[in-house]
Amino acid sequence: MRDNPTEVFVGGAVLALAFGFLFYIWQVAGHGGLSGTYSLSASFRSVEGINPGSDIRLAGVKIGTVTDISLNPDTFRGDASFAIENGIDLPDDSAAVIASEGLLGGSFVEIVPGGSLETYENGAEILDTQGAVSLISLLLKFVTGDDA
Repeated sequence: MRDNPTEVFVGGAVLALAFGFLFYIWQVAGHGGLSGTYSLSASFRSVEGINPGSDIRLAGVKIGTVTDISLNPDTFRGDASFAIENGIDLPDDSAAVIASEGLLGGSFVEIVPGGSLETYENGAEILDTQGAVSLISLLLKFVTGDDA
């Protein structure tokens, strides 16, 4: 078998494109960020719709990801951990709200910034939270006329 220089060049170009594509996917998935992150946590009444890897957004812009979700056996609430990009200093009276992209869209955690001059430190907990709102529950309340 003899090597044709054109075949070797084309093969190398295909491999380079494949590695470039894999690197791009790795970056988009949030695994290889060049800037560091700091961690925050929050406790929600319901974490329905989010999972590890869900977006954390501020003003519609992704600023981090959900890194872990667990059930707190003492409070029976869903505890979530977040990784927030360095350089995004959130006021320490900000709120975390589980929001939906629409009727058929996925859910994400929206950060509603407060007005404090102090900011969250690494490992801090967001105390002001609002869990996921169940669309089925809202529809049932509308249909049955139940105010409770």
